[in-house]
Amino acid sequence: MLSLRAVLVVVVVVVVVVVSDGAEASSVLVFKDKDFQAKVEQHELILVEFYAPWCGHCKKLAPEYEKAAGRLLKNDPPVPLAKVDCVAEEKTCDRFSITGYPGLKVFKNGKLDHDYKGPREADAIVQTMAQMAGPTSKLLKTVQDFTQFRNRQGASIVGFFTKSKGYMAKTFQQVADEYGDLRFAHTTSLDILNHTKYKDAIVVFRPKEMESKFEKSALRFDGDLSVQTLKVYIDTHRFGLCGHRNSLNADKFKKPLFVAFYDVDFIRNPRGTNYWRNRIMKVASQIQEMRMVQFAVSNRDEHSQEMEDCGLAGIIGDKPVVCAYDEFHRKFKMEDEFSIENFDKFVRAVLNQEVDPYIKSEPVPSASDHPVKKVVGRTFNSVVNDKTKDVLIEFYAPWCTHCQELEPKYKRVAELLKGEPSIVIAKMDATSNDAPTPYEIKGFPAIYFAPKDAKHKPIRYQGPREVKDMVQFVAEEATEDLVGFDRHGNRRQEGHSKTDL
Repeated sequence: MLSLRAVLVVVVVVVVVVVSDGAEASSVLVFKDKDFQAKVEQHELILVEFYAPWCGHCKKLAPEYEKAAGRLLKNDPPVPLAKVDCVAEEKTCDRFSITGYPGLKVFKNGKLDHDYKGPREADAIVQTMAQMAGPTSKLLKTVQDFTQFRNRQGASIVGFFTKSKGYMAKTFQQVADEYGDLRFAHTTSLDILNHTKYKDAIVVFRPKEMESKFEKSALRFDGDLSVQTLKVYIDTHRFGLCGHRNSLNADKFKKPLFVAFYDVDFIRNPRGTNYWRNRIMKVASQIQEMRMVQFAVSNRDEHSQEMEDCGLAGIIGDKPVVCAYDEFHRKFKMEDEFSIENFDKFVRAVLNQEVDPYIKSEPVPSASDHPVKKVVGRTFNSVVNDKTKDVLIEFYAPWCTHCQELEPKYKRVAELLKGEPSIVIAKMDATSNDAPTPYEIKGFPAIYFAPKDAKHKPIRYQGPREVKDMVQFVAEEATEDLVGFDRHGNRRQEGHSKTDL
């Protein structure tokens, strides 16, 4: 028989386990084959992640997805997030043709609506799904509604109308329907119109947390109203002198663009964030009097890869580090320590083309007789853009298994074409070197053919990754006839055929 003390110990252990289990409860719903359809039909809108337990990308997404799920449950209206383990629940994953992990899909009223293709960070997921859950423009009924809407994070565009179905209101709604990353609201409330002193007006409001003495906190649209003119006005003024650039809106900033990376956090540290932003705005206010240039601040942790691509990784300290981008997709690194004077000097030097672009590059390789020529950022122009030779180049990543499988085949192609005086077979590690425009590297390996007389129009190879197919591709696209192969990739020597490859 157990003593009273032993019984109490058992009870305490059970209580601790129960409390511990409760503390680890997830905000993400779990769907299985047997109940997927029934559960997904319970929600007007839901985001579902299809994942594999062994997937590295899924593991990276997990904490962001969990964070987003918790925040979206508090949204008005709430938006649930769910997940499906594709190893255990094969039928559901096969049903939705899941071929890569994680797969994120948006369902509406029990039916697949579209794939989620936005950034996979909590902020982006929350913003995207919250906007999908509500109307594109929120109706404000009271002064309190207006105040609460203005006090939320982010810029806002508000329409103040005396007629709910007039031309201005209709045009405003059409524009609101076209934006997925901005907050729109409208009102016909006399209380709000009198409180704000806006009537039949469309106003772009700066985010409360970003209001500054360097610019107006509210801008009233005063042009000839049309969908196009209103969109142009919003796009021109939405970020102001210096916007908060994040993973969701980064592609909305126009170039030339100067980005300051530091510990940007308008929620937990607005004073520290605005301390540096105000210094950037002081320079921006002077520069924008002369020409259209955009300025932005970005969180260094959120954009660590971008900083690395601009040569800014590993710089320790509280001060911002700066990278500039021009209209030709070139990058410029600010070498000096940040100060108002140094920043102003750097901006003017970049705009006056007095700064060399930063090129991410490995060291220039020594001369080699290897059939595949190694290219780095600093040698890309001299090798790939050589106007005397056609170049077949593979962009790869060292960790990519598909690239590793391709390596012996690609080497064999180079060996077969080694005697061709007008052809170069090359490769470049695209994780350690910059691939310039117009090369788009969205996955590995990426293979392009650069004709010597049209270097600005490289041709993407999308055929089978077999020796005979790649040789045939080069033979067909070559500017000049090859010495050893005809236009179909067949050997010219008698007795040989395409299958010998």
